[in-house]
Amino acid sequence: MEYAFHYYNTLAETGIYMALRNILGPISAPPVVLCIGSDLAVGDSLGPITGTMLQKRGDYRGFLYGSLKVPVTAKEVRYVESFLRKTHPQSKIIAVDAAVGDEADIGLVKVVAGPLRPGAGANKRLGRIGDVSVLGIVAKKTAFSYSLLNLTRLNMVYSMADSVSGAISLLCMRQQNANICS
Repeated sequence: MEYAFHYYNTLAETGIYMALRNILGPISAPPVVLCIGSDLAVGDSLGPITGTMLQKRGDYRGFLYGSLKVPVTAKEVRYVESFLRKTHPQSKIIAVDAAVGDEADIGLVKVVAGPLRPGAGANKRLGRIGDVSVLGIVAKKTAFSYSLLNLTRLNMVYSMADSVSGAISLLCMRQQNANICS
């Protein structure tokens, strides 16, 4: 199952929230949000910016890993996966990362049932992580995708992060009524 929303769409945040809710179904524990990326390249900073926005929101109370201050990079995923499963065994993992794709897909935020493979755009073969993937398509997939991440517009990444963090916060707020994210 896959949902896609363009970051220009004023209903993107609501759509991402509904997609997450549909994929996750009823949850009995606060979700873990894993924001993957680095601020060394603008195009790779979707995860850390999303994590920082979630930290700064007064209404988000779930588990969060990855921010601009303390990033979780693709290289660390193999270690983080087992840590998260042991530390939060009842929680679903929402993995957020930037991605490359077709030129027509640039600007889309995709919510996918299942894990993501961080670093795939840079031709890295790393482990998969997450129960739900939130991917922001920030550049065209080419042989030189990694260098294109430095040419990505910050406004696009920031707008995507704003929609994703708002949707995740809304998901947690709605679950607070059931005493899950408190």
